[in-house]
Amino acid sequence: MISAAGACKHSGVRMAKVGYAPSDLDSVPEVDSLLERLGFGAFDRATLASAPGRNDAWTGTTAEGRKVFAKRLRGPEDDVRGRMARLLAFESFAGGDRLGALNHPALLGSDPDAGLVVFECIDGAQNGAELMVDQTFDDALAFAAGQAIGSVHAADPGAAELETEPPSLPAAHLLRGIPEGLFDNISFGQISAWSLMQNDPELIEGVEALLDAERHAEKVPAHCDLRVDQFLVRNGVLYIADWEEFRLADAARDIGGFTGEWLYRSILDIVTTRGEAEGSSTFVDFELTHDLIVSRGVEKLERLRPRIENFWHGYRSVRPNVDPGLRERATAFAGWHALDRLMASASRTARLSGIERAAAGVGRAALLAPSRFATTLGLEETV
Repeated sequence: MISAAGACKHSGVRMAKVGYAPSDLDSVPEVDSLLERLGFGAFDRATLASAPGRNDAWTGTTAEGRKVFAKRLRGPEDDVRGRMARLLAFESFAGGDRLGALNHPALLGSDPDAGLVVFECIDGAQNGAELMVDQTFDDALAFAAGQAIGSVHAADPGAAELETEPPSLPAAHLLRGIPEGLFDNISFGQISAWSLMQNDPELIEGVEALLDAERHAEKVPAHCDLRVDQFLVRNGVLYIADWEEFRLADAARDIGGFTGEWLYRSILDIVTTRGEAEGSSTFVDFELTHDLIVSRGVEKLERLRPRIENFWHGYRSVRPNVDPGLRERATAFAGWHALDRLMASASRTARLSGIERAAAGVGRAALLAPSRFATTLGLEETV
């Protein structure tokens, strides 16, 4: 185990989310082979498009005119096997009308040995991250998202064989030392972020307390990797994708994931004029002070809090009976989510900006004192 404090190792960075040429399909013949076995025919190479991510992914039209989305899971063999098993477990679990308000892209076929899955293409859809940035992710969509996730959590798992181990993060042991294999593959920015957290005993204790509370919480079917870029919206209909982390888990993880997305967005907006009168000044790092961060942070959170409130109202409309500690655990997970987004951002840079450090501070505060922040974030005790 290696402490990130004072370390100076560098690795490659992840690409920003922009369109780019798809991975070479000729090097992955299993994709066309699966499409042909499904009766769709091979991909027409002229129609292919892709997007960056940890997996290889292709969207395009097949020889039979079917538009599909194909994905090859990438990573260590055990990791790919686990993600494939969870994804297929979700598809089996989601059959029929069990999940009520949830829409998700239909799985058309899979090849577990090759780590391949093929889904219907939600043609013309926008993802939730785009809508968030464009400021068109509205209260109605947030309410629908809450209903969808609430439907999943309210579903009776019955005899379904679902994974019960919690997701790998947050992990208190990583806040005490990073395995050498991981250390050799992170950026300078991530080293700085890990160092920031590893030198914070209160944060480590807070993560341990959250994980202990999670162990004693009711376990429900849960997405466990909920982010707005997994929301697809077409003609006003919401679909939620990427169920590779699906398992029985604390409902607070999903609620905290959605809440944390908007908390993090509100912090990023401190240095923007989003939602302000035309002609307002844009702030830059060297102008940030503690008082400015606090005042603008409160202002930005108040502007976005209705998204969280409406998600929570939608959630409680289908799952009215929740345990008394859910709001606080969800708030703590929202705080962790802000720290996790910091790590993702740090993977693309050599240093942490002032606003990223502010995000870490706000996430830390929510994680350590969730009872103080739950209502502030929009997770009211009664709805």
